Amino acid sequence: MATTVQPTAGETTKQLVNYHVDAGVAVIEMNDPPANTYTYEMNRQLDEAILKARMDNNAYVILLTGAGDKFFSAGANIKMLASVDPTFKYYFCLHANEMLLRLEHTPKLVIAAINGHCVGGGLEIAMAADIRIARKDAGKIGLPEVNLGVLPGTGGTQRLSRMVGKSKAIELMVTGNTFSFEEAQELGIINDIFDRENFMENVMSPKQSGQGSRTYQTCGTDGLGNSHGVRPGCRT
Repeated sequence: MATTVQPTAGETTKQLVNYHVDAGVAVIEMNDPPANTYTYEMNRQLDEAILKARMDNNAYVILLTGAGDKFFSAGANIKMLASVDPTFKYYFCLHANEMLLRLEHTPKLVIAAINGHCVGGGLEIAMAADIRIARKDAGKIGLPEVNLGVLPGTGGTQRLSRMVGKSKAIELMVTGNTFSFEEAQELGIINDIFDRENFMENVMSPKQSGQGSRTYQTCGTDGLGNSHGVRPGCRT
């Protein structure tokens, strides 16, 4: 009978996701640098943060990012996957899909602030957001899972197809190539690219920064008739 491998005691107590609210924005930060690869424990904490942001009356927008300046996320932790059996992998992947569906279906606007390399499962997380803003010259983006002999297993096949079309999505996945944020913007995967300097501050308040091709500022409603929330292209 297959057994599932549980996280070690140390892993269960480590804080792998940071959460705070700043001016109506719930900031969720994956915190396992340098690559911010996710384990089952990180996903449990990320899932909890998503639910917390949903229910937080002080949060009208969710901003998802990675700790450090090298990676948004490199996806699943390969070392962890190598140490568990197929049963655990199945339920791990199932939970990750449930988590991203919850993020995708959250009524509040979700912005992925891509501060570094965004590959594999990291891109799958970003694609579950409503808007993706990347840091200029901060890394590569793509779904290179085929190089490991697997397919994107956390909704990437479906979400990428909806963004770039079926044929282009298949091409990107079967070649496994990674590409620049500028190329991703041309394909419609990335919405905007902001300068490296003061990236997070500019994502939080681009009205003052003059970054990107759009204006993101407080306007509109949060879906409940309340006048707050960041919306692209709004004017006060």
